[in-house]
Amino acid sequence: MILPILSVLILPALFGCQKSHPGSNATGSQRSYRMGFQSSAPRWDDYNLYIQSLNIWIQRADAAIISVEVPWDSLLNGQPVEAYVLNNYKGVADFYRSKNFKLWVYIDPANGLDRSADAVSLAAHSKSIAQAAMQQLYRRYVVVMDSILRPDHLGLALETNVIRDSSPDSIYQGIRQAANAAAGDVRSFDKTVPLSISVQVDYAWGNGNGVYRGITQDFTDFPFIGELGLSSYPYFVFANPQAIPLNYYSKLTEGHSLPVFVSEGGWTSEPIPGFSGQPINSNPSTQQSYIARQSQLLDNAQATAVFQLAFTDIDLSAVPPSVPSTIQYFAFIGLVDANLQPRPSLATWDSVFKRPLKPGN
Repeated sequence: MILPILSVLILPALFGCQKSHPGSNATGSQRSYRMGFQSSAPRWDDYNLYIQSLNIWIQRADAAIISVEVPWDSLLNGQPVEAYVLNNYKGVADFYRSKNFKLWVYIDPANGLDRSADAVSLAAHSKSIAQAAMQQLYRRYVVVMDSILRPDHLGLALETNVIRDSSPDSIYQGIRQAANAAAGDVRSFDKTVPLSISVQVDYAWGNGNGVYRGITQDFTDFPFIGELGLSSYPYFVFANPQAIPLNYYSKLTEGHSLPVFVSEGGWTSEPIPGFSGQPINSNPSTQQSYIARQSQLLDNAQATAVFQLAFTDIDLSAVPPSVPSTIQYFAFIGLVDANLQPRPSLATWDSVFKRPLKPGN
């Protein structure tokens, strides 16, 4: 279950956006986790919609995430890595800091919508992450992203447990080698940024088949893990959010003293096709119940953050032809619809956000 990677627009006008209203002044039980989104819009490359969306979500966030695939096409076509990062991400990182947001950066060396394959743009160049030269390019990109953006948290691979079981071993081993080498590269100049990978929670729990897989191999294969990102789209597994076990997040780190955070996730507010051919039925009320249930899972795990990569729904009629059809599985997880109108889940998110953040988090 992979959320599509949407582009991030970095433009000076961002700095004219209205200020956020931090939840630390609200009353209620404290939360251990920061809350946020990735900049997104219902339609690709629509600057006005990005700004409108941003103006809405920054009022209900105290963290932000930049979660992106390696821009293989641009880099393989000769664009300098430093120029790419400066032009595409530096402005938005500075903007988030102006709001006192903590920043997570996650870099995906694989295919964000198909964990069985190389990234689309990499394969289009007849290249693979299994190749040493592509691993080196990824490592260079990681180093530049960290050195220029100076994130508070850095992730080096996404949903590794799914990749290991669904992709050719050459791809998985390429990712494992590249991520471990990149961790060493970063540590040579940045001794403090917490490093992580993410794992797919629903897959670790057996995708509803009753067989808990766990993530022991991920801890073995990526020994640099200092905190753990969690990806979860449980509407593919559970018909009702209340059926999600309370220890759905916390069980994954049993035996490990590690902070955890949700690096991506959500629940569809509309019916969608299922992977097995059976439709997945949902509605706005069910999505709202999920936001409430997730807050309980986060509390139980004493999580440090939670992110939805898509604040808005996706307008499927405007999706570029190059985007895989699997985008439809994630089109309705936004807390606002494609016209930026609030879903009922937004009010529940706001009620959670109003809980004051624990000091020091």
